[in-house]
This record gives sequence, structure tokens and C-alpha cells, in this order.
Amino acid sequence: MDIIMRAALESDLPGVLSLYAQLGQDDGSVLPLDVAKRVYWKMKSYPDYKIHVALSDDRVIGTFALLVMDNIGHLGTPSAILEDVVVADELRGQGIGKLMMEYANSLCRQKGCYKMAFSSNINREPAHRFYESLGYRKHGYSFYVSYE
Repeated sequence: MDIIMRAALESDLPGVLSLYAQLGQDDGSVLPLDVAKRVYWKMKSYPDYKIHVALSDDRVIGTFALLVMDNIGHLGTPSAILEDVVVADELRGQGIGKLMMEYANSLCRQKGCYKMAFSSNINREPAHRFYESLGYRKHGYSFYVSYE
């Protein structure tokens, strides 16, 4: 399977939303397309915040969001936050996630990041095994507060 990795275009959003629905988060609900388009354009106003897609035959088969941010700490070296990693259900286990993570790492290296951090839901044990198989290590704890 030929896979192309690139920054998402607005026309990729229906495919991205379809993948988000597969994760089952938010009870399987996703943003309406018109709202997703507004958020997409808002994200594009950030200097280094993009949705990326894995494509095969022009079909979105994987996606992730990557924010590269400047730091005053760490001697000004940027860091990155990875979010919303998903591969189409029927294509998991075929190396697409690995390609996506390698692509995210290469983007971070190009930007001179000292680290890329991400969190994964505590119940997603297959995802944890996948990340660990790629050499990612658990580091500290992830904390959050919900405002809902």
C-alpha cells in the first residue's frame, strides 16, 4: 500500500472526522463539518499547529495533530505536543501508525524540538503497547482538569 503523509487540507476533514468517530471518544460524536472547518482555519492561524494525514489512494487512513511550541525554558529549544492519533480500524497493525509516528518525529527534529510529548487514555492498553514497541517510554503522570 502506498501511503502519503502530509499536512491536512480542508478537503480532508470529512475523512479525519470519520476516523475520530472510530475512537469512540465523546460517545462517538464528532464536530459537524462546518464547525470543524472553522476550527481548522483557526488552527492554521497558529504558527506551528497542524493536523496531518496519512493517505492511501486519496483516502484518509490515519491522522494526528502536532503543536510545536517555542520555549523560554530549555534554553529556548522548542517542544511538541502530539494529539488525536488514529488509524482506520480495519488497517491497524499494518505499519501505518508506525509511519505516522516516524513522520511526527521527523517534523519535530526539523523544528529542533528537544521532545515530543503525548498522552493516551489509561484504558487504551493496545495503544500503550504500540507506543512502547516504538521506543516511547512512560514519563511521569498526565494530569488534567475538566471544565465540562
